[in-house]
Amino acid sequence: MNNQERHQDGKLEQSIQTDFSKSMSYGDYLHLDSILSSQHRCSDHHDEMLFIIIHQASELWMKLILHEMQAATQSIHKNDLEPSFKMLARVSRIQHQLIQSWSILSTLTPAEYMGFRDKLGSSSGFQSHQNRLIEFAFGNKNAHMLSVFQHQPELYAIMQQALHTPSIYDAAIGALAARGLPVDEAALDRDWSQPYQPNASVEEAWLTVYRDVDQYWDLYELAEKLVDIGSQQQIWRFNHMTTVERIIGNKMGTGGSSGVTYLKRALDQQFFPELWSLRTKL
Repeated sequence: MNNQERHQDGKLEQSIQTDFSKSMSYGDYLHLDSILSSQHRCSDHHDEMLFIIIHQASELWMKLILHEMQAATQSIHKNDLEPSFKMLARVSRIQHQLIQSWSILSTLTPAEYMGFRDKLGSSSGFQSHQNRLIEFAFGNKNAHMLSVFQHQPELYAIMQQALHTPSIYDAAIGALAARGLPVDEAALDRDWSQPYQPNASVEEAWLTVYRDVDQYWDLYELAEKLVDIGSQQQIWRFNHMTTVERIIGNKMGTGGSSGVTYLKRALDQQFFPELWSLRTKL
């Protein structure tokens, strides 16, 4: 029997391990027993499984975004910019994955969603603490959002800490100052729980970077990585809004929000403002 015939007889290669009674298997490592048993439909509707898995998978990707964002921000705080570039490039790819997931959810028609929507109670994506942490990490701070998490004291404490922690853009502005670029003290030492407000000195510092890319290559690369993730987050928001509009129109959200109207307002909240305004002045 030749090699091709051995392959075709369906038998496993002799070196492949089959006994996992005393060693860790793929399923053990990934805890697939708990992951794959966590899809509990509240109705008998076929399409509720899609709805659950899309949101659970999105939360896993968001967990990875937060993991990468935290490490990238720490790297920038240390004025060690290069490691952050890989992390932020990965964040951008993850965002692309999340953006594509809306196209899968959009296969859910209004009639299909109405078949189980009433079973969701007051639960809503608005209550995703990880999405809120991502917004905080990007600099979109809003203390009022924390009220949604008051019923979970440990989670509420995490959200409070994130609210008062400098965003990745605050870290980037600190990196500008560390390189000797003049930045107003008001942009370097402020109440981190407040949303960032555009600052003329910050815009001028970024303009200096963009006008002398050779001298400030690492800061320039950081700026472009931030533009990448900022624009991807806006695309995610837009696709979220259009998917919701496609499925429920202008109905109120299950969590009590105005639904599409609220999501449209969120699109007006821009990240890293000076990195956009400088383009007009270059």
